[in-house]
Amino acid sequence: MELMDTLLLSRIQFAANISFHILFPTVTIALAWVLVFFKWRYNRTGDQDWMRAYFFWVKVFALSFALGVVSGITMSFQFGTNWPGFMESVGNIAGPLLAYEVITAFFLEAVFLGIMLFGFRKVPGWLHTFATVAVAVGTLLSAFWILVLNSWMHTPQGFEMRDGVAHVTSWMEIIFNPSMPYRLIHMLLASGLTVAFLIAGISALRWLMRDRSDELRKTMRVGVWMAALLIPVQIFMGDLHGLNTLEHQPAKVAAMEANWETRGNVPLVLFALPDEEARENRFALSIPNGASLILKHSADGVVPGLNDFVTEDGAVEHPPVSPVFWAFRIMVGLGFAMLALSWAAAFAMRRGRGVEGLPRPLIWLFVPMALSGWVATLAGWYTTEIGRQPWLVQGVLSTEAAVGDVAPGMVMSTLISYLVVYVVLLVAYLGVLIYLTRKQAQGSDQEPGKDDAARPETNPIPAE
Repeated sequence: MELMDTLLLSRIQFAANISFHILFPTVTIALAWVLVFFKWRYNRTGDQDWMRAYFFWVKVFALSFALGVVSGITMSFQFGTNWPGFMESVGNIAGPLLAYEVITAFFLEAVFLGIMLFGFRKVPGWLHTFATVAVAVGTLLSAFWILVLNSWMHTPQGFEMRDGVAHVTSWMEIIFNPSMPYRLIHMLLASGLTVAFLIAGISALRWLMRDRSDELRKTMRVGVWMAALLIPVQIFMGDLHGLNTLEHQPAKVAAMEANWETRGNVPLVLFALPDEEARENRFALSIPNGASLILKHSADGVVPGLNDFVTEDGAVEHPPVSPVFWAFRIMVGLGFAMLALSWAAAFAMRRGRGVEGLPRPLIWLFVPMALSGWVATLAGWYTTEIGRQPWLVQGVLSTEAAVGDVAPGMVMSTLISYLVVYVVLLVAYLGVLIYLTRKQAQGSDQEPGKDDAARPETNPIPAE
């Protein structure tokens, strides 16, 4: 019983750590490339509004980057304190992949981040632009290596087990494991959508604060059109990712759909209360044949059921159904809300020729949707990670086998400490965002010469 208590608490603790941590790389991965775009537009046109946008959003990037690094370091310690079995079993694979992230991504970020944040007045314009691109490449490489490891944990290949320890037989198979391309693209698009709605939401809030600057109009257009272009691609990639998951992790898909029996003509369950004891759904609202059509592209397509993953002695070998079922629906629901709002706003802006064309209700909707990318990302992450249970590495290492022999009270005390710190940091982060937004809105009418961006003599590329 003590092991189970430690197992549950360790899982909750790691979930809390990674839930907090993932918020900030989700922002920095895409925001770095948005900053590259802002700097490129400034270099091309000499328009100071693009540098004003750059200076505002680089502060958000720096804040997010700092919290991401701090929470990432804390999370990495848990491999040794709470999950020693993970490194003991698959450390020959996980260790080098994490090292590749440090050698490639952290090198670029450590060398060029200071130039990007503080070097605009101190280095040639081309070097500042190069530093911005280098940091963006670094964030992309960091995401790549982390998602390689995470994808391998879901679809492991390129190794062999010797005395309970994984040994590499092919690094190419490990890196390009079956789910990696889908998971990587899905996450990069999620980051893009998170940043798009963050930019649009904060711009909408500034508009409601009576900011009517040209810089605001430009960033609002960037956010809206970025969201409108990325969300249909994300929906398409999500479908491909789901089909890949169906092939390699059918139990996860069965939990996502709350489908109990393997059969054809499976309905798409929109709402239900899954009952794992009775092995059925209560109060189900569904679309006939919907799941079969989505997953098999045929109304009578056979979809795996959860009952296939119960052994003869009654042991359950599928993930908990309700968390996976509801997390998946939150993610998908927010995706379609993003589609509706971004397309409605893009259409209104195109007809009305700018932000003035947006109806006021749409502007108001963008404010709460500023954090919708965070919620959708967490929901997708919970779907993926809870859906892998009871495995830590699919079919290789169970979660129970990897947990450390730590007293439950010790895990509980550190969990409470983490939660308190994370709540304080998250409130502080959001408070700083609001402060920066209000300050930017109040200073929007200042003269270009009084703004840090007003330095046209440093522009290395003449305006065209």
